[in-house]
Order: sequence, then C-alpha cells, then structure tokens
Amino acid sequence: ACAHNPTGMDPSIEQWKQISETVKKQKLLPFFDCAYQGFASGNAPKDAEAMRLFVEDGHNIALVQSFSKNFGLYGQRIGALSIVGATEEEATSVVSQMKLCIRPMYSNPPRHGARLVSTILSDPKLTSDFIDQCKGMADRINEMRLVLRTRLEDAGSTRSWEHITKQIGMFAYSGLSKEEVMLMKEKHHIYCTADGRISMAGVTSGNVDYIAASIHDVTK
Repeated sequence: ACAHNPTGMDPSIEQWKQISETVKKQKLLPFFDCAYQGFASGNAPKDAEAMRLFVEDGHNIALVQSFSKNFGLYGQRIGALSIVGATEEEATSVVSQMKLCIRPMYSNPPRHGARLVSTILSDPKLTSDFIDQCKGMADRINEMRLVLRTRLEDAGSTRSWEHITKQIGMFAYSGLSKEEVMLMKEKHHIYCTADGRISMAGVTSGNVDYIAASIHDVTK
C-alpha cells in the first residue's frame, strides 16, 4: 500500500485511480498490505490515501496492517486485519468466518504490543507524537539515501545511483548482482539479500562511508 518492499517504488495517486478503475471492472476484491505506514511520505495519514481512495470509490476492501516497524515493536509482531464490507450483515458474516480461521491457528493473540498501539492511537496527543516520530524516521532514512548516493558518486563510481534516492521506504534495490552481493559479504562483511536489496534503516551516519566504499569496491 505504501513504501513498497522490496522495490521502494509506489504508484502515484493518479496510478492508484487507474488501478481502482481496473479492479472495479474486473470485480476483484482489493487486498492491501500496509506494513510501513509513515515511512513513504513521512506522513502516516497521507500514506493511507490509496486505501481511502478505494473505499471512496465504492470498493469493499481487505487491509492487513503491521505496526511492528513504525511503532518500533518488531519483536511483538503486531498486526491487524480490517475489512470494509457493503452491509452490517456482511460484516457480521466475515467476522464469523475469520473467527473460524483464527481459532485453530492461534486462538488468542498476545495482547501486550496490541495494547501499546491501541493506547497510543486512542490518545490524540500520543497519536500526534507518533506521526511526528514517523516523519523523523522517514527523514533520517531519506537523508541516508542521499548520503549513500553522494558517497558513491564522490568515489568516482561509473554507475548511476540515482535510483537510491528515487526509491522510498525502508528498503532499496541497490542494483548489485548476486556475485557482487556475495563478494561484498565475503570481503567486507556487509550483508544484504541475494537480489541486492538493502535495508536502509540499517544505514547510519556511522557506517554509511564504509558501506559506500564497500559497494564501490565490488562494483568497480
């Protein structure tokens, strides 16, 4: 739904409108995965605009959300499933079916993390603080994107690294090949997925120079 993992590329609102029209023509149920709300634009409410658009367009939607990353509660594995139905009767039927699915899977989810999220989002002041802190995290990640790109360009890399700053969210497709990823792992002990996806949340002012130098070394 926003800050797409792993590509870091989101549809524009105009593209979402086209997607909405196509989904409606095909009579499909839109299913949104929203795991990084607040990390796309830096504005958590704005990052939900695609879902709001679909509801305004008259779609019934299913939305799965994770609060593990944007609330800094990764070990709690906090999530929610929200379904917008056409009628109250339909909503009641969906809840009944979901309970049948949940019962044999985990029966009762852990409450600690969920209570923390509920407490914060039920309080206007805490919600405002959460939105501000999401922006702070998003801004820091974007700053690291710019610094990483700048360091690579300053090192004299012949490759284009503009995609790093065009992408958004926690992850970046670096463009590294599988062989380059393995070389960086073995030679510099920097780890990313085999397809070259980098966790930008792990890039800091303390390690960005080393990361840039290592990427430059394996891509020369």
